[in-house]
Amino acid sequence: MIRPVSSIPIDIVQPMTIIMVTMPQGKRFLLVYAPIVKQHVKAIDRKYHALIKETIETQLEAEPDVETRNRKPLKRPVTFGAKWEIRFGPHNRFRVFYKVNYDDEQVEILAVGEKEGSQLLIGGEEVAL
Repeated sequence: MIRPVSSIPIDIVQPMTIIMVTMPQGKRFLLVYAPIVKQHVKAIDRKYHALIKETIETQLEAEPDVETRNRKPLKRPVTFGAKWEIRFGPHNRFRVFYKVNYDDEQVEILAVGEKEGSQLLIGGEEVAL
């Protein structure tokens, strides 16, 4: 005798209907990296490189100018010209600084850093914000 896996007898189970809905994609921004960003990322432990790349792509391609808990406009200007910051990773240790160019539909990634305690390291060097 075959017993059903659940307590519902097999002859009572109804087939499921699956409905898939596709939403039109919103505006996509082109990600443009400043040449120095490559050096910034090299200063960060290699095991985090995929996380950094994936987070930049998912967070900044669609809505780079929408404030969230970990994505905020900067309150004061910084030396490399960034207007926005995202925080992510273990204990929000990583920072990406960028600005949005609406005319060209681009997000310009200007710096990638790592927060260690109260210090922000960009390219392995401490930066004051």
